[in-house]
Order: sequence, then C-alpha cells, then structure tokens
Amino acid sequence: MSATPPPAPRPFPRPSPFPRCAIFDLDGTLADTSADLIGGANAALESMGVAARLDPAADAGISGRGGRAMLRLGLAREGWAAERIEPAVEAVVPFFLAAYESRIAAESRLFPGVVAALDALEAAGWRRAICTNKPERLARLLLAELGVLDRFGSLIGADSVEAPKPDPRPVQAAAERAGSALAVSVMVGDTVTDRSAARAAGIPCVLMDFGLSADNLASLSPEALIGDYAELPALLETLRPAFEPS
Repeated sequence: MSATPPPAPRPFPRPSPFPRCAIFDLDGTLADTSADLIGGANAALESMGVAARLDPAADAGISGRGGRAMLRLGLAREGWAAERIEPAVEAVVPFFLAAYESRIAAESRLFPGVVAALDALEAAGWRRAICTNKPERLARLLLAELGVLDRFGSLIGADSVEAPKPDPRPVQAAAERAGSALAVSVMVGDTVTDRSAARAAGIPCVLMDFGLSADNLASLSPEALIGDYAELPALLETLRPAFEPS
C-alpha cells in the first residue's frame, strides 16, 4: 500500500538538535497480537460460563481496543443486559490478563519489515520508544518473546504514568525516557487512540494500515497512512528532517 499524505500536510519543523524519536504503539502496529488477545478473552468468557466466543479472524479489529472491549462484546453477544456487563467485565479482567499472559506470544508475530525499519531508524540516529495501553509488564514480556525489547530506549505502558493514551502524558514520557523530546518525535500507531494521543501531544502521526483496525483510519486524517514498513524510514525523514545547524 502506498503512502497517503493529507491534501495539505501540516509542517513539523525540526527546531532543535535533540535526537529524533519514533514512538510506536505495540498491538496492531509492531505486532499482530489479535489471536492471542482473543484467546485470552475467550478463556475469560468460558470461565464465566458464557457460551459466546470471539472469532480470531472476524473480530481481530476489536482486539486493538483492549481486553475490556473484547469482554463487553462477548457478553453483549450472550444477550447480557447493559447494566450487568460492566461490573462483570471488571471482575473478570484479572483472569483475562492471566489467561493472556499464559499464551502471550503463542501466535503473535511482528509485522513484516519491522526489524529492517528499526535498523534503518537506528542507523539514521533515531531513538525508538514504545507507548502502549497494554500493562507495562506484559508489554515487556511480549517484546522479549518477539526478540525486540532491546531495540527500544523506553517502554511506557497503560500503568507507567498517570493516564493511558489518548492522554498525551505517556507519549511525552516515552520520548523523554528515550532521551528525546516531543518537539522532534513522531507517533506511529494504528487506531484512533494513537491518532488522538499524537494530536493531544502536538506531534505528527503515521498510522499503519494492515487491515486489522476497527477504525476508519483515513477518516482520522493522520499525516500519513501506510501499510508497508519499508516506507516508514523515508516517510519519517519527511516529517522530522535531520537537524542542520545554521
């Protein structure tokens, strides 16, 4: 899929010699984790005596919205009344997290081209960071299983700072803990949550479109929408050009 820039790209000048930072979402952006997430949700539903199940293919998009969203969908399919769903979801979240952890990388895989893109960014002097709404401990475990944990200078999870995305604070923390700053950062994600977090932080956003997101990505007006990691390094160079002292 070709890069799709907006009709009138907003300029993001390079105002300082800080090292640039690419801040990545994890689920649905760096790795396809949908099957393992859905497996954890289905185990939680089974533990509740619920017959409804999520389908790893048809429901892949909902997995990007988190465990609670998947559990709500399963209970709604079972015909539960709305007032019963929320307390039941909160009660079973710990079981879901444990079930997911037990199979965290059983089927999860990095998207094609991720490692090569990280290599290219490192060679060009970019810092790399993770900003995910997955709990930090599970994110570290997954990245270690996928063999790329040491490729990132910081990892911010949903429980790492005061609030998760779309709040801008985890995005800022990801950049700063990687040794960079928001003024020279770009968000790389795949959902409306990532787009909203980038907008709140005042940084450009690239959305990766692998056909798994439940969101209409084009309607979110990111700075670019691509479906191939081979395009990412050059694209980031256009959004945050290298610093050239005057």
